[in-house]
Amino acid sequence: MNKKIFSNKIALITGGTQGIGEVTARHFVSQGLSGLAICGRNKKNGMRIAKDLNKLGCKTVYIQSDLNKVNDCIRIIKTIDRVFRNIDILINCAAKTDRGGILDTTPKLWDSIFAINVRAPFLLMQGATKIMIREKTKGVIASVLSIQSYGGSDFLTPYAASKGALKILTKNVASSLLKKQIRVNGLNLGWTDTPNETVIQKKYHNAKNNWVKKAAKNLPFKKLINPIDVARCLSFMCSEESSIMTGSIIDFAEIVMGPIDGKIGGSLKN
Repeated sequence: MNKKIFSNKIALITGGTQGIGEVTARHFVSQGLSGLAICGRNKKNGMRIAKDLNKLGCKTVYIQSDLNKVNDCIRIIKTIDRVFRNIDILINCAAKTDRGGILDTTPKLWDSIFAINVRAPFLLMQGATKIMIREKTKGVIASVLSIQSYGGSDFLTPYAASKGALKILTKNVASSLLKKQIRVNGLNLGWTDTPNETVIQKKYHNAKNNWVKKAAKNLPFKKLINPIDVARCLSFMCSEESSIMTGSIIDFAEIVMGPIDGKIGGSLKN
């Protein structure tokens, strides 16, 4: 694959201050990205990453934001429009994965998960596509979904529901933007080794420092997904390598949905 496939392209990557978002941002810059906006709550990480990527020749801005807030989502779009006057690629990486089942999920947790995992991507899609249409840009939107969107584990009720909603939103928006030649796709991600997943495993599942190695033993390929693997998939989805592909949801997980006899990853107890 041409290492400069994103030359002269402008991208917005949510959750770009850590994990999948950070790795994706760095990977896209290595493939020639010209301009980038990353957003997240961690100002220290965001400023550090933006500084690194600016040194590599990609004009990068960090936007401190909380996707739980409508005004922050609107401000993100206004900022990228002011700085770059265009956007070619929107990648929704940010997500809230806190645990909760049918019996213990509070209204506050439900609302927070849906605000970050569904409402924020919707607002960013809406804002980004308005810029794309105004600038006559044949843009691309990619959202990181989850294999949990098929139904999910019993301890991930609001999370699974939110990813199912985002999956339907992805297809709806893809259909809506067909005539504008703006492509919209999603990646149904399986169990991934990220800093946030380590926090979640320790908080909810009493995991030890070696939880990744322990979890991998029970998986068919003896490994969790690595963020760089996700970044490469997103690179394919956001480049001309995927041609006219739109409205597609790609499963990238440790299991095959449909003829399933196992359990979806997400807990060492599985």
